[in-house]
Amino acid sequence: MLVGALVTVLFVAVLQLALVQHVRNTLVDCAAEGARYGALDGHGPADAVARARDLVTQSLSATYAGDVRAARTTLDGVDVLEVTVTAPLPVVGLLGPRDALAVRGHAYAEDQ
Repeated sequence: MLVGALVTVLFVAVLQLALVQHVRNTLVDCAAEGARYGALDGHGPADAVARARDLVTQSLSATYAGDVRAARTTLDGVDVLEVTVTAPLPVVGLLGPRDALAVRGHAYAEDQ
């Protein structure tokens, strides 16, 4: 009985950790794809935000797409477009503290 409870708790903890990693990796991918789209010639930061927000909404939910920002910046002397997505950290299922998980995606700006 006691061993069964311990194994169940461990299983649920590993499952939750896998869910947190999945959400984080999905947000990183959406931010990077948004940055790549916004960095194309003829596009800008607003396009990057729209693309990243759309991808996050399709992949996870609109709750995770609430705070998406993009800005042109310099990284190691190169002009890049940086997209930042700030979302809730899923602690219990998909519920958790707001604005606890922040990820960034970068892409080299094509239009100089």
